[in-house]
Amino acid sequence: MPFEKKDIVPIDYTSRDFQSIRNDLITHVKRYYPNVYQDFNEASFGAMMLDSVAYVGDVLSFYMDYNVNESFLDSSIETNNVIKLARQMGYRYKGVPASSGTVTLYIVVPASANGVQPDLDYAPILKKGAVFSAGAASFTLNEDVDFSASSNEVVVATVDSNTGVPTGYAIKAFGQIISGEIKVKEIEVGAFERFRKVLITDKNITEIISVFDTNGNQYYEVDYLTQDTVYMPVVNKNSDSDNVPMVLKPRKVPRRFVFEQLSNQYYMQFGYGSESNITNEIISEPNKVIMQVNGKDYVTDESFDPTNLIETDKMGVSPTSTTLTIRYRKNSVNINNIASRALTSAGDTQYSFANIGALSSQKVNDVMASLEFENEKPIIGSVTIPNTEEIKYRAYGAFSSQNRAVTAEDYKAVVYAMPPKFGAVKRCNIIQDQDSFKRNLNMYIISEDSDGNLTESTSTLKTNLKEYLSSYKMINDTIDILDAKVVNLGIEIDIIADEHKNKFDVLQSAIDAIKFEILSSKYNIAEPVRVSDIFRTLKNVDGVLDVVTVDVNRKSGSLYSSFSYNVKGNTSPDGRLILGREDVIFEIKYPDSDIIGTVR
Repeated sequence: MPFEKKDIVPIDYTSRDFQSIRNDLITHVKRYYPNVYQDFNEASFGAMMLDSVAYVGDVLSFYMDYNVNESFLDSSIETNNVIKLARQMGYRYKGVPASSGTVTLYIVVPASANGVQPDLDYAPILKKGAVFSAGAASFTLNEDVDFSASSNEVVVATVDSNTGVPTGYAIKAFGQIISGEIKVKEIEVGAFERFRKVLITDKNITEIISVFDTNGNQYYEVDYLTQDTVYMPVVNKNSDSDNVPMVLKPRKVPRRFVFEQLSNQYYMQFGYGSESNITNEIISEPNKVIMQVNGKDYVTDESFDPTNLIETDKMGVSPTSTTLTIRYRKNSVNINNIASRALTSAGDTQYSFANIGALSSQKVNDVMASLEFENEKPIIGSVTIPNTEEIKYRAYGAFSSQNRAVTAEDYKAVVYAMPPKFGAVKRCNIIQDQDSFKRNLNMYIISEDSDGNLTESTSTLKTNLKEYLSSYKMINDTIDILDAKVVNLGIEIDIIADEHKNKFDVLQSAIDAIKFEILSSKYNIAEPVRVSDIFRTLKNVDGVLDVVTVDVNRKSGSLYSSFSYNVKGNTSPDGRLILGREDVIFEIKYPDSDIIGTVR
């Protein structure tokens, strides 16, 4: 009897879940093996085999989809994968940012012999590194504070009770402090390894301060391993040193690293050069970099990169058979923003006197013991870690900006990418000032306070942002950094609940849904409030039959922003949007009390 070829039914590749794969297997068995297998009882051995194959197919299908989704920034959901993909687009995830501000310092120094002025020989220099605390949050003095400077404020502190002649003067000075405490870690490295990664097992690291090996060689942090030049501040000894205390000098750094951060890991990565590369360094001549003929009968024009001057350093030297001493700064708590006058204690204070050998030790001790301090303004700059959606949008902006700021989105990307040691801005918006003849740009920014609520950015943060933007902005752009106006909102809902459910539980579920879906991230500056999104969220809550009304109103009072904004007047005619201005940001400050409702 001639061989009869069976009709082959095409495989349905859309069957990817357990049940559909199992159904296809049963159909396949019934069609091609009707005489071999006929027992389709769920308790049979054959059913177990079909279930096992369907189970394996379902798992493989899941992981295939998962791996494909995690390979693209748009569909990725794992935080570490989003960070890695964003890094490929030029966005540097900065992890935990630091907060910075100004501390006001007071000391009392003895009066001079005639009592008409303070004896500045007893006015010390408070060395940087002093630690100030506010609860669990620690702050480090980032610069030396000279109490003998002529710009300090001096007032009489004590007088002789008999003669009325001043015996002591109080000197008021200011110093910059930054959140975090300084830690030192020693890590041993072994034989030569290309692109060595050194893991730092700690949390909340904001910056690497210095890295030295056993031989005293210093390694410098750069943005990318291809960058072999850094700019270092050098004391200005010219006549204009009062206005320009430091001069930036370029320095080539064959020993360098990049500091990378994932959601829960911190590591340094080095290049793939060895120590022998240092002795063979060749500094490229600009004309050689720009015009390379190389035996051709034509010239290739190339741009000259001033950050890449070493020809053969192989992206830096990888440390080998040595011990790395790493000094870094870490935050003691996740959010280091504090209110004004919140500093309570000081430690690690070290003083330097100009001629301490000629001074009275008792008076010196009295001066050091007289230190008092306070932060007259809030210290802010630390913000909550951006979620994966925020990281994605910042990565898109960083990719398009290409380390320069031309468009409004470029400026936003640069602001959000500011190194964490300078602080962080929670939200920003930039527009062209239509009233300016010079096409001036207005940048509106806002920060977070210690409770995660929106607050004005400090002058220190604005100064840091100004200096940081100067390296990226167009030469003819002028920027004014201004405070965004906060409008605090409240939400009142009226819903109809299913009569078969506890209506108060339904109301609480509705309020929780608004908090989770609508308030999971802060609004952007100028972003409208979409009332239609609140309606849609409420209708998806189990037990809500209908939404009668959603009323959004402005909250006022001593606990809220004093900025007046007409919410009703800026609501669209169909009631779906509450429009904001270019300098306005909406916030629901206290969701537990500002979101209320009634249920029928």
